Amino acid sequence: MRAARTPKTILDKIFDAHAVDEEGGRTLLYVDRVIAADTALSAFNTLRNSHRPVRQPAQAIQIPDHFTPSSGPTLEHAGNMELRTLIRDTDAAARSLGIPVVGLGDPRRGIQHVVAVEQAYAQPGIVIAATDSHTPTQGAVGALALSVSTDLAHVLATQCVWIKRPQPMRINLDGRLAANVTAKDVALAIVARIGSAGAAGFAVEYAGSFVRNLSISGRMTLCNMSPEMGARTGIVAPDDVTIEYVRGRPFAPADEHWDAALEFWRTLRSDRDATYTRDVILDVSTIEPMVTWGNNAEDAVPITGVVPDPAGQISPERRSRMAKALDYMGLAPSTRMTDVAIDQVFIGSCANSTIDDLRDAARLMKGQRVVVPTLVVPGSGMVRAQAEAEALDVVFLSAGATWGEAGCSMCNAMNGDVVAPGARCASTSNRNHMGRQGPGSRTHLVSPPTAALAAITGRLADVRQFQGS
Repeated sequence: MRAARTPKTILDKIFDAHAVDEEGGRTLLYVDRVIAADTALSAFNTLRNSHRPVRQPAQAIQIPDHFTPSSGPTLEHAGNMELRTLIRDTDAAARSLGIPVVGLGDPRRGIQHVVAVEQAYAQPGIVIAATDSHTPTQGAVGALALSVSTDLAHVLATQCVWIKRPQPMRINLDGRLAANVTAKDVALAIVARIGSAGAAGFAVEYAGSFVRNLSISGRMTLCNMSPEMGARTGIVAPDDVTIEYVRGRPFAPADEHWDAALEFWRTLRSDRDATYTRDVILDVSTIEPMVTWGNNAEDAVPITGVVPDPAGQISPERRSRMAKALDYMGLAPSTRMTDVAIDQVFIGSCANSTIDDLRDAARLMKGQRVVVPTLVVPGSGMVRAQAEAEALDVVFLSAGATWGEAGCSMCNAMNGDVVAPGARCASTSNRNHMGRQGPGSRTHLVSPPTAALAAITGRLADVRQFQGS
């Protein structure tokens, strides 16, 4: 008698195909590809000092992005000698270990997650490991993308990583968005609903009609924000949108390998009767433009809303955290979000720096003038080149914004791009922690259209009411 088939999620299928061993409730997973950044020098030094080679250097890549400058294309544009030395030494260490480097001077340079997706270094069904917490961004193309933090040296030396299998969670998104409401608004609405720890211990699969009709850049935004709800990773099952995106890209399979890959990718959809530990259902047609008021992505409300009052919270811990956040942000309860003035604007980061994101921002800025300092930074050199081919840079520059070189830039303030102390920034990045964009900085997370509108009005405003010039 044939054994009963166990229905599997896409997570199960990729996880089981890569499992090497199990011990103590953890699984040793084979890693197909490893990404290192300019934060990897200590891991490289660990390998060199212990005389351990990189097991598969051709399956690793170095993409400096955290410390790289947005002010110019060369190392000399880095903010100071310390940063220049760090970037140079990290790239040199990677090359000494046989790891290819996509660095300054390379037309592909940029944020590791954006580069990995657009080059098809990330692709369906593979396991990718990198130290950056937003590595799950690459789940947009059906990869199991894991942040490995301090385990990078171990992964490079063994091509494997120990991991506790995450519980499966599905977020079903159906409906159609209102005009100028984007995937970023959806992501913020999800985090606000389930909380910053609502997906802790889970791998989130994004599904539903909205996701099936969403571009890869929109899927990147959803997966990118998964860690903000505590998720181990985020993923979208590959479909025709994925296949057409990956086809012909530099690292994509070619010739007969393409046909074999395609056959495999078609099997990666979660089985119809697969079960999930948690299911979340959301109609995206009800979502308004979202904006954060505090120091956590869950501190988000619709643009038509107000700053909440800590006094209305039952939990003493929640009241205390909210009061601390409001004090830091300089906001009073019941303040309308549309009454909040903005001092700076940042459009970029791994959450929102694709060509689609820049088009969304440019559409709002065309024919307008910014009234606060505004920095626009593409996610990669390829995105930058495409934007310039479409004259989006002309739109930004004509509006008075600064057009930067690709990299993390003002998202993490590790590269010279910072928000001034006490200044309030409308940012398309993914984190609004205290000091995230610079000491004393106050960050409001928003979508590219909302950020663009803030740049030309000097305040948080409802992008649905924008009439243009």
